[in-house]
Amino acid sequence: MSPPSAPPAAYAFPAADRDTLDGLVPDTGLVPDTVLDGAGFGSVAVRAVSQRGDDARQRGEVRGEAFLTARFGAGRDALLLVAVAVGPSGGGEAAQRAARHVCAWAGDVVGRNSTRLAQDLRTGRRDALKAGLRRLTDRGYGKLRGRAGEPGAAPDAHPAALRCLLLPADPDCRTRVFFGVGGGGLFRLRDGGWEDLEPTAAPAEASPAPAAPAAPAAPTPTVPYGSDGAAFRPAPFRFRTVSGRPGDVLLLCGTGLAAPLSGDPDFAARLAAAWSVPGPPDLADFLPAVQPRGAGGAKDRTAVGVWES
Repeated sequence: MSPPSAPPAAYAFPAADRDTLDGLVPDTGLVPDTVLDGAGFGSVAVRAVSQRGDDARQRGEVRGEAFLTARFGAGRDALLLVAVAVGPSGGGEAAQRAARHVCAWAGDVVGRNSTRLAQDLRTGRRDALKAGLRRLTDRGYGKLRGRAGEPGAAPDAHPAALRCLLLPADPDCRTRVFFGVGGGGLFRLRDGGWEDLEPTAAPAEASPAPAAPAAPAAPTPTVPYGSDGAAFRPAPFRFRTVSGRPGDVLLLCGTGLAAPLSGDPDFAARLAAAWSVPGPPDLADFLPAVQPRGAGGAKDRTAVGVWES
């Protein structure tokens, strides 16, 4: 007789390798209809899904969204990144590539700075986290803009909408950090009801005018997480810290799920009831829970749920 399976929260995320994050989905066109992931990390359990919507299925197109779960570091400095990306309008392979690339960029940049980020989380350095992540996002989107160019796309179109959560392994640190650019949603289920935690966007800033190349400046210790570069923010930068409480569920999602959760009270109530029971669902139960009925299932859906214990 085979031994019983371990409870879902007992599974752990494997360590991530920054050099292979761009292979999140192979560049072969063989993009799975649905991708699921889930494991435990520190005091949280994570469930994630990206699923093609009915519109894309009827057109015979791949989904234009992606997610990434990546664990970096070890011990008290270990950090889990969960990222949700939605490709530019139009969908198809170009949107999927853009979503994959921006997830891989987020994993690379968090992986390079994971120890510093974990320490700033643990010591409550909110301003340093906000400034550093905003700077990295500016630089990253500037680099990705060239990769996002597709026939028919606007020359200044951003690669993809990106929404991220940073989760520390240290059980004494209950701070979770959200940052992102573009559309989507951040929600919390607490005491049986949903709270919209979407942060107010930072004031818009004009992109800098092109300038002649200049000699690189020497890095200084006052710049969080590396030296600055040419900033290009395609949409307002969003940032928020959230304190995790046992029993809470954080939901990070793309626009395909944020819209029905905000606009369909029946779906919101059904999802709240399903997730108000103690403990996280297994993957088989997580998948149908995030499927809106009727017209709500037309769009791609990508979501990451974080269960606090």
